[in-house]
Amino acid sequence: MKEIVVVGGGPAGCMAAIEAAETFAGKGNVTLLEQNEKLGKKLYLTGKGRCNLTNGAAISEFYGKVNRNPKFLYSAFSGFTNEDVMRFFEGRGVYLKTERGNRVFPESDKSSDIIRALEGALWDRRVDVRLRERVKDIGCFDGRVRFVRTEKRKLEADAVILASGGLSYPTTGANGSGFTFAKALGHEILDPVPSLVPLITEETFVSELAGLTLKNVEIRLMEGKKERFRKFGELLFTHTGVSGPVILSAGSVLARDLAEGKRFSLVIDLKNALEEKQLSDRILRETKETPNVTVKTMMGRLLPKSLISYVLLQAEVSEERAVHDLTKEERLRLVHALKGFRLTVCGAAGFSEAIITCGGIRVKEIDPKTMESKKVRKLYFAGEMIDCDAETGGYNLQIAWSTGYLAGRSAAEGLLQRKETEYE
Repeated sequence: MKEIVVVGGGPAGCMAAIEAAETFAGKGNVTLLEQNEKLGKKLYLTGKGRCNLTNGAAISEFYGKVNRNPKFLYSAFSGFTNEDVMRFFEGRGVYLKTERGNRVFPESDKSSDIIRALEGALWDRRVDVRLRERVKDIGCFDGRVRFVRTEKRKLEADAVILASGGLSYPTTGANGSGFTFAKALGHEILDPVPSLVPLITEETFVSELAGLTLKNVEIRLMEGKKERFRKFGELLFTHTGVSGPVILSAGSVLARDLAEGKRFSLVIDLKNALEEKQLSDRILRETKETPNVTVKTMMGRLLPKSLISYVLLQAEVSEERAVHDLTKEERLRLVHALKGFRLTVCGAAGFSEAIITCGGIRVKEIDPKTMESKKVRKLYFAGEMIDCDAETGGYNLQIAWSTGYLAGRSAAEGLLQRKETEYE
């Protein structure tokens, strides 16, 4: 009997084990090793515990959401699409729903339902799941993997699928050990950095705004006069900077730049629904209708109370000034501050707050049609370990499902097609 060992019980590893066992159809054994006491520990936390398992957009649109090496994923995405993912979970009794931005969630809003579905599929396919089994070494001889050694035992392996994740969510045990194994086997690792991560601002006053959410704003990240990122959506102030969906996406696109110490101007359009002239006309109308109120009172009709003082500070307009005293130049400065509130981004939060890892095994060393290493025969990679990551919205989990599926199928098919003499 052929033996496949999958290292890592996250989404990529579980899907790899499920598909490998399905492809074997009883002609081989699959063992799944997970260092934690349960499967999917990181998956349990995704989407604030709700699990945004994929995106409902056309699969052709996914490539534009992948920040690094989208072309590498053509075979993986086409072989196991977002529709296939949805069918898989619905087929196991998980009802799904699609929310804003085509984000797909379990109808129950419980990531535990996704994990239970994976556990059931592993059980049905008789995958040998071994929990609390930490891998110490992957043995290679004559250019091919031969065994996996854990803290408890040595397992002979005809193929190994390495899907042990990156460095994000370290509280789940993520420690980058897979990168260490891959590097020991001759692979080049692009230094991992935090991605889909909150941003840190130079301005310390943001701590006074912590918890404030701004919906329907447009942000731009500027490097000097060059626009590097633009997106519309929701922003959240934190004690050290900014977060929220639009910021996490920016932290993904600019992850490596931020890790290298580059600084950016964050420009927030606080009144995205209004053009500058419309906003100017509204301020003028407010001035005529209530000429004796203070600028601070008038701004209370346009902004959350906690934000007013800081916007007026950037506009260089006194909050106690009566609106009928405003000059044309001051109104213009107010408009510019509302349409372009500025903060200075000086860094990103660390792996403890990152949703995914940017970097990993260079794709030039992996066959995109099979996920097999080009350096070590019968060694396959899947998931966050690969240097592919995407914006928020379910795209990163789709990368995990698709690469895991392809690695599992390729590993099993490759062994079934080989002659026994090739393993002597």
